[in-house]
Amino acid sequence: FAFTTAKQDYAKKVLDVLDPKRKLIRHCFSQQDCLCAGGCYWKDLSLLGTDLAKTVAMDYTIQGFPAQDANWITVPRWRGDPRDEELLRLIPLLGQLCQA
Repeated sequence: FAFTTAKQDYAKKVLDVLDPKRKLIRHCFSQQDCLCAGGCYWKDLSLLGTDLAKTVAMDYTIQGFPAQDANWITVPRWRGDPRDEELLRLIPLLGQLCQA
């Protein structure tokens, strides 16, 4: 899944670049799927329809519901640096989560 606070048209354009054949990302939730409160858009992971005890989300900012804080892994914002290896550094942690 991809979950963004961006508008649906923008999210689709990004997915067209990241996964043009839609082999990796089965569904995209966008701004229209978020709750807007106090001018902020909040991502509700329960929309995914998965067991939240087995759900992890990664983002540079946690924009999810406070009750879902334990589901989020904060990563630095990607700035286009092709040498950025942050996601590679997370492989051991993600591997442990897969086995848990």
